[in-house]
Order: sequence, then C-alpha cells, then structure tokens
Amino acid sequence: MPELPEVETIRAGLDRWLPGRSIADVEVLHPRSVRNHEPGPDHFASLLRGRTITGTARRGKYLWLPLDSGDALLCHLGMSGQFLLKGADEPADKHLRVRLSFADDQPELRFVDQRIFGYLDYADGGADLPASVAHIARDPLDPLFDDAEYSARLRRKRTEVKRSLLDQTLISGIGNIYADEALWRSRLHWSHPVAELTEEQVAELLGHIRDVLAEAVVQGGTSFDSQYVNVNGQGGYFSLVINAYGREGEPCKRCGDPIRREPWMNRSAYSCPTCQPPPAATR
Repeated sequence: MPELPEVETIRAGLDRWLPGRSIADVEVLHPRSVRNHEPGPDHFASLLRGRTITGTARRGKYLWLPLDSGDALLCHLGMSGQFLLKGADEPADKHLRVRLSFADDQPELRFVDQRIFGYLDYADGGADLPASVAHIARDPLDPLFDDAEYSARLRRKRTEVKRSLLDQTLISGIGNIYADEALWRSRLHWSHPVAELTEEQVAELLGHIRDVLAEAVVQGGTSFDSQYVNVNGQGGYFSLVINAYGREGEPCKRCGDPIRREPWMNRSAYSCPTCQPPPAATR
C-alpha cells in the first residue's frame, strides 16, 4: 500500500499540473471506485463537471484536490491505486477506473486501480480538511505536528512500538516498509512496549522517522513492482537503500548478521537480531 512518501510524490506531481484547471468531463468506468458516494457514479460526475481545482493537499496517506466550490475530490489509493496524467489520445490504461478531462485540452487525469481497493469521493466542504479524514493524525513531516503531545500519548498506550507506528490516529503516513526502516535505525525491536520507551527514545525514533520519510520522498518513494508509480508512470528508488524491509537473510548493513523476518499481524516484520534484540533479551 502506498505510504506517505508515495502519496506525497503523487501530490507534488499533481500540484505541477492541476491547480487552476477546470474539469470538463468525468467518466466513471467502474462504480466500485466511487463506492462511498451513495448517490452513485452519475451524480459524482455531475458534481465535478465545471469545477476548478484550486490546489492539492494530503494528510498521511489521504490525498485531496480542493475545488473552487469549497468542496474537494478525495482519494485513497488503497493497494494499487494510481493517478496518471496522460494525453486524451493515449490508449486507455488496462485498469482505468475514472477519467477526468479538462477544458484546456491539456493532459487528462486518470485513476487507475488494478485491485479496486482504492476510491475517489466527493467531500462536501472538504477543501481544507475532508470530514472523513479529520480523525487521521498529522504526519511527522507536518509543520504542526506536536512532538511533546505525541510522546505523551504514545507512552500511555499499552501496545508494541511497531503497531503504534501504524496507528493512523496517533501518527499518520507510516506503513510496514518505513516502520521497519525507522525501527532498524533506532535499534528497537518491533515488539518493544511503548510504555517502556523513555522520552529520549521517542525523540530519537521520531528523528529517524522523519529522516526515513524525507529521504524516501527525495527518492520518489518505494517501488517493488509496477503497482506504485508517480503521475508520469515512473517508479521510486528508495528500495535501493532500504536496510531492513524485504532483506531476509541478507547481512545487516551495520553489524553483518543476517536480517530476520518474523510473522506479524498477517504481515512480516524485518529486523536485525543483534542490533534489535527482542525486549526480553535486554533484561
């Protein structure tokens, strides 16, 4: 699933092309891609026609396009959602679900989604912050993210550190890949209880999270396959410098011991057995 760096890469790409453009037509090719809009695809399209996109915005993994009406076009990419900018004369993409064309006849916006877990929605009054996104916490790259408040809330929890990093009501934008990377840099095992973290450890972890996310944004995100690409159809390169995720059996870049993979919440957690010992091993 696209995480903060991937969504931010897409937002930045859209921001170069969309603000100030008026939507001429909307074609919904699969109703599931607008499933949250109860009046249906035709009504969804009618609300967008004639509207002008005024900017781009993101919170965590959610992306939206503010409109001149004060409303917004909201998007969650799900597992395989893509926003692509392509000329109207280019062939339709295999998994094209929604197409937006513009009055200026410049590249159209295509929502492509192989697995159809992502969706678009019309957010009434959502130009600043859609109501359905309000429960999502700010992400650590947000200038208004409050480190002290986060640390206090985190250390009151009775959970393990990796699970807390994926709790979007505590801190947003982090998924499996970047959680493993930040924990590797912090020398913390995924199962470390957050209640036992010191303020200094939380501050160090936040610093590594910010570094990881910022570096991944510079690299255009992480692409292990073609399901994540930017608006020009290009993949990201952060996978080339990853230290933990997906490196089972490969030597730790810090100590040389093989990276381990452990089952975790129907997924996997990657760590170094020497640099990141389980909590019990430290007592």
